[in-house]
Amino acid sequence: MQATNHSNGPLTLSDLEQKDAFVARHIGPSTAEQQAMLQYLDVNSLDELIDQTVPEAIRVPAPINLAESRTEEEVLTYLKEVASKNVINRSMIGMGYTDTIVPNVILRNVLENPGWYTAYTPYQPEVSQGRLEALLNYQQMVLDLTGLDLANASLLDEATAAAEAMTLCKRMAKAKKANAFLVDSNVHPQSISVIETRAEPLGYEVIVGDLNELVDQHEFFGVLAQYPGTEGEINDYAALIDKVHAKKALFCAAADIMSLVLLKSPGELGADVVFGSAQRFGVPMGFGGPHAAFFATRDAYKRSVPGRII
Repeated sequence: MQATNHSNGPLTLSDLEQKDAFVARHIGPSTAEQQAMLQYLDVNSLDELIDQTVPEAIRVPAPINLAESRTEEEVLTYLKEVASKNVINRSMIGMGYTDTIVPNVILRNVLENPGWYTAYTPYQPEVSQGRLEALLNYQQMVLDLTGLDLANASLLDEATAAAEAMTLCKRMAKAKKANAFLVDSNVHPQSISVIETRAEPLGYEVIVGDLNELVDQHEFFGVLAQYPGTEGEINDYAALIDKVHAKKALFCAAADIMSLVLLKSPGELGADVVFGSAQRFGVPMGFGGPHAAFFATRDAYKRSVPGRII
């Protein structure tokens, strides 16, 4: 019930009330309210109340060594000082991580639009409603760019979405006896790593290589290609997708969603699942992520879509 002020001894709630009105509003009952409750309980002090209610064996015998309390403004100033020690380097890694610039007009009118979060009651229904509307708009944008029927309200990151795409293929592909998942060697390495990790306990075989060769050499339930590839190649996968479908398997495309503004959508090429990182649309690098992943598929597979749908 007490904090330690190293310069003046124990720091009471009364001290906090005098020091900072913000703390007093949020720390709990006032001194007068405390006295009223103590009187009702027929005890003289908070220490006496604790003596009667908290077993001595689990109590800390000495005051906790806490620094002097700070105001909200002081804390913000301190956090800015800590953050200033971060070293911001230019990322050259690529592989799905791209620095972004968001025009202020979009930042203010879309991402920071007060209509999404302004509250008129303590229950803040506008926050919930605004979030739902924003997510619905997000899903529709994903559908427009991927050329598919159904999108979810995001997954953890692109690599996780890749593993989810693999398991969806296994559940939904008509090649029921096949146990292999083919991955193009030009898929981002972190995605390949997560796919292999997820496949191991499930007993799936993950085969990485040139898809044009692999589809003729193996029986498989799904295929994954990067669009564009991790080294920047842009391939027309229409003929390959026809081959995959002829073997009753599904085709997945890990796509750069910004590139889909210009490129033919994977859905038009015949892809069954399209996913990728939403970081490309203005999310800062964030020291490595993770960043939300978009995930879209065909209406026929809606009951097997991972994540949530608004």
